[in-house]
Amino acid sequence: MLFVELALIRWAGENVIYLSYFSNFVLLGSFLGIGVGFLRARARTDLFPWSIVLLTFLIGFVLLFPVTINRSGNELIYFGTVPGGLPMWTMLPIIFLAVAVVMAAIAQGVARAFATFEALEAYRLDILGSLAGIVAFSLLSFTGAPPLVWGTIVAIAFLASYLPAIRLIQVVAAIGLIVMLGRESLTPGLSWSPYYKIYAVTKGPGLTALAVNGIPHQWIESMAWRKKLEPLYFVPYARIRGNQLRNVLIVGAGGGSDVAIALAHGAKHVDAVEIDPGIYALGRRLNPNRPYQDPRVTIHIDDGRAFLQRTHSTYDLILFALPDSLALVSGQSALRLESYLFTLDAMRAARAHLNPGGAFGMYNYYREKWLVDRYANTLQVAFGHAPCIDAYGGVAWFGLLMVGLNPGGVACATTWSPSVGAAPAPVTDDYPFPYLRTRSIPPLYLAVLGLILLASFVLIRAAAGPLGQMRSYLDLFFMGAAFLLLETKNVVQFALLFGTTWFVNALVFFGILLSVLAAVEVARRTRFRQPNLLYLALFGSLILAWAIPPELVLSLDVPARLAAAVSLAFAPVFLANLVFAQRFRDVSSSTIAFATNLLGAMVGGVLEYSSLLLGYRTLLVVVALLYACAFISGRKYLALNRKSQEPAIADSGMQQFT
Repeated sequence: MLFVELALIRWAGENVIYLSYFSNFVLLGSFLGIGVGFLRARARTDLFPWSIVLLTFLIGFVLLFPVTINRSGNELIYFGTVPGGLPMWTMLPIIFLAVAVVMAAIAQGVARAFATFEALEAYRLDILGSLAGIVAFSLLSFTGAPPLVWGTIVAIAFLASYLPAIRLIQVVAAIGLIVMLGRESLTPGLSWSPYYKIYAVTKGPGLTALAVNGIPHQWIESMAWRKKLEPLYFVPYARIRGNQLRNVLIVGAGGGSDVAIALAHGAKHVDAVEIDPGIYALGRRLNPNRPYQDPRVTIHIDDGRAFLQRTHSTYDLILFALPDSLALVSGQSALRLESYLFTLDAMRAARAHLNPGGAFGMYNYYREKWLVDRYANTLQVAFGHAPCIDAYGGVAWFGLLMVGLNPGGVACATTWSPSVGAAPAPVTDDYPFPYLRTRSIPPLYLAVLGLILLASFVLIRAAAGPLGQMRSYLDLFFMGAAFLLLETKNVVQFALLFGTTWFVNALVFFGILLSVLAAVEVARRTRFRQPNLLYLALFGSLILAWAIPPELVLSLDVPARLAAAVSLAFAPVFLANLVFAQRFRDVSSSTIAFATNLLGAMVGGVLEYSSLLLGYRTLLVVVALLYACAFISGRKYLALNRKSQEPAIADSGMQQFT
C-alpha cells in the first residue's frame, strides 16, 4: 500500500504538471482512500480484487490527458507554461478522487487482514510493511529505475495476492499497466533521476534541450551557443574587479555550461554543486566543452545550502546559476528543492564563504519584478549595501544580481532600487517561501482545500455510511492530524539541517517509521498505569523542540547536529505513538479506529498549508493544540484504561510504570 502511494506521488508529479505545487495533494487523496477502505473493512462488496484494474485506469487516464496547470498572477509564482491538457478544475478533482478510489480498494484488502489480528499486532505488521515499502522505493530511486520497474513490481504483487482465485481481467489489467509504463519508460531521450522525468532532445550540434516533468528546464550547449542565446551568463565576469578567480563555487551547475564559462574566464578551481545526479550525468556525457572532465573541477552531488553549511572552503566568486527545481522535495512538504537557498540565512552563509574582495551573483528567469526586488533586498540586508542589477526584461524577466563583499567590489552598470514602493521582505529559514509575495494562503489554495474537504465528506458518507461510528474515536482523529503535522515539521527540519535531497527525505521517513515501531513494541510489552503522564512527556518534548531554534542546531558540527536533530525530532514521534498505542490496543473495532486516525491525518495534511501563514516553527504549537484536543476528547477512555489495567497487569506480570 505504501509502495503504491509513494509511486503515485512521484509519478503523478512527473506527468501532471504543477501538481507538486499543491504540495501533498496526492498524499491527501491517498489518506482519504485508505481511511475509506478501512471503514469498509466489513462491507459486503470487496473492492480489493479490482485494485489493479482501477490503478491501470488511473495510469491510462493521466497518460491520455497530460495536464498543464497554467497559473499566472502576482501573489504566487508558477514557473513554466506549456500548452495542452484539460482545465485545472476538471483534472484536479478527477485525480484526487481517482487516487482516493484506488487507495480505498487496496486499503479494504489490508483492512480485512488487519481485522483478523489483535489491534497492536495488526498495527505492528502494518508498520513493518510500510518500512519494506519505503526501503524498496528508495532503492529504486537510488538506482534510477524507471516507472516500468515500479509498475512491474506492483503488478506482480497484486497478482500474487489474488492467488489462487485470480481472474482474467486482473491479468489483463496487470499487462496493460506494464505496457503503458513500459511505453513511457522506453521513449528515446527519457531518463529518470530521483527528482525528475528528464527528456533530452538534440536541437543541433552542441545544443541539447532538457525538459523535466514536461517543462522546458535548461540547455546543454557549447559556449558559442550560450553566448549567442544568453549573453547575460557572461556578465558576472565583466562586473568583478581585479578578481583572480582562484576558487569559484557554482550552485546549480546543471549540464555544465556555467562551469565551462567560469573555466574560460580563468578560474583556477571550480566547486560545481548539482543536486540532480541525472542532469549531471547528461551534462558530463553531452556538453561539448566537457567541463566535468576538466581536472580543475570538483563535482558535488548535493543540496546547495547543505554544501554551504558543511564546506570550510572560501571563494572569490559564488554563483547561484538558475537553481530552479520546478518540483517539491516530496509529496508531504511545501518546500521546493531550492527553497532554503534563497533565504536571508543562506545569503549570510554565502557571504561568510567569500574571500576578501570576493563577489556573489545570482541569475535566473524571475518572471516578476517583485521577486527580483525580494532577492535584491535580501542581498542588501545580508551584505549591507545594494547589489548591482542587469536585466533583459520581457515576460521571463531574466536578471542578474551581483554584490561584492565590499561596496566597491563589483563594477555596477546599474545599482538596484525597488521597482515600485517598498521591496518585499526577505524570507527566512522558518518561512522559506520566496515565491509567495505576502504571508498568506493564496485564494487558489483555499478553494482547492475547501473542495478537498467537501469531496472527502461526501465520499466518506457515500462509501462508508454514517459518521457516528467514528464518534467514539475522536481522540484518535486529533492524534492523526497532529502526527501528520509533526511528521511534516520533521521532514522540513532535516531538509534545512542536512539538505533538501531525496535521500535525506527517505531517511527521515524511515526514522519516523522506526520510532513508531519502537513505540508499538514497547506498548505491546508494557501497560502504562498513568497514561496521563505520557501526554505530559509528549507536551514536554514538543516544548523543548519549539524552544531550541533551528539556527542553534545548524551551527553545530555534523555529528553533534545529527544527534541533536534526531533527539528533538524523534522523541515527540516516539512519545506520540506510545500515547496512540496505549489507546489503540483496547479499541472495540481496530479498523474503524485506524480509519478515523487516517482521516485525521488527511485533515492534518490540509492544516499543513497553515505554514504559508505561520511558518514552520509555529506548526509545533498547532501540533500541541491538536494533542490537547486528543487528551480532552479521550479523557474518559484514559480513565477506563487505568481502571481496567490493574487485574490485567497482575495476571500477566506486565511491568508497571508510573
